[in-house]
Amino acid sequence: MTVMKFEPNKTSVTLSDNARSYLEKEILNKNAFGLCFSVKKSGCNGFRYVLDFIDNPITEEGFIVINDKLKLYVTQEALPYVNGTEIDCVTEGLNKVIKFNNPKSSAECGCGESFSV
Repeated sequence: MTVMKFEPNKTSVTLSDNARSYLEKEILNKNAFGLCFSVKKSGCNGFRYVLDFIDNPITEEGFIVINDKLKLYVTQEALPYVNGTEIDCVTEGLNKVIKFNNPKSSAECGCGESFSV
């Protein structure tokens, strides 16, 4: 695996307007500090995306401040897999669903739960 240094100006994880609006409301509802974006080994294709609420600032490098209401922390381990990803929020039936548009993803499983790079 290649070692990548976190450089906020060169790290490209973006949010669509729908995702930004939805996640701002969720952070406020949960009284959280922000979100942690990571990946875990899982599923039929290798990895799955994880978005967790965080209550306090994480002291490691990795924060991308979207605005004063939304702070996103990208783990160092996830960065090689998610750099360039756009996080989106779409409506499917009555539900809001977070989608990850990752140009590095070479394959996704049929159920959409996992991806590979």
